[in-house]
Amino acid sequence: MTITTTEAAAPTRTRPRRTSRAGGQGLRTFGLYVLAVVVGLGVWQLVAMKYGPSLVASPSQTLSAAGELASDGTLGNSVIASSRRILIGWGLGVLVGAPIGLLIGQIRILRQLLEPYIEFFRFIPPVAFVTLAVAWLGIGESSKIVLIFYTAVFIVTLNTSAGVMAVNENKLRAAASLGASRRQILQRIVLPSTVPYILTGARLAMGNSFLTIVSAEIVASQVGLGSLIWTSRNYGRIDWVFVGIITLGVLGLVYDRVLRVIAVRVLHKYGARV
Repeated sequence: MTITTTEAAAPTRTRPRRTSRAGGQGLRTFGLYVLAVVVGLGVWQLVAMKYGPSLVASPSQTLSAAGELASDGTLGNSVIASSRRILIGWGLGVLVGAPIGLLIGQIRILRQLLEPYIEFFRFIPPVAFVTLAVAWLGIGESSKIVLIFYTAVFIVTLNTSAGVMAVNENKLRAAASLGASRRQILQRIVLPSTVPYILTGARLAMGNSFLTIVSAEIVASQVGLGSLIWTSRNYGRIDWVFVGIITLGVLGLVYDRVLRVIAVRVLHKYGARV
């Protein structure tokens, strides 16, 4: 009876300690975030004071400009337009790039046929195709979405194919010796092992999509964050430029966080860790 009582009491003493430790770490992390933001704002303010509002808008000037752009709907419309283009182009890039990566990772002859084109085009920046995209597809949404698709699809394809080729050969041989078909090996072994690579490619592609949207919107767009940044120079509004740049950064951070949360909750059984 004595032994039973001792073993049952042990877990009840451990859990509060773990909860307390996790809470302490969470507060410490939050405190460091706040400290980093405060230091960053302080440095920003000092730089603005040194160079003046014609070159560097201060945090208060940027906040005031954000309120000005938000009140007339410019900021909201720009965020919506850029987000729509990024999500459609990036989503198409993931949907097309992942299957192609799975195929070229498994089928050697297909990899040998497509590899020269992938290696060639992935080194050409999307901004080089802006003029062609506008000439071929017009100044509408299609040209901008195609440019973002272009910047996303090669990253996802390469990461996915690398994931396929990194699958343990012993697993494939064991499955084949047990009578698994090519399709079963793909579904049960290759695809689950490749999910972390696809996720990494998707995150990298998201970052590149934000780089591309500015180039695409600068050349041919009436609305969007890239257009906002570019047209602000016509009015000499450095504070509007700061608003556009900071909004892009915040938007990218939010999208990446949302992607990580969804990936961890939906794909954790495949080893997705971000």
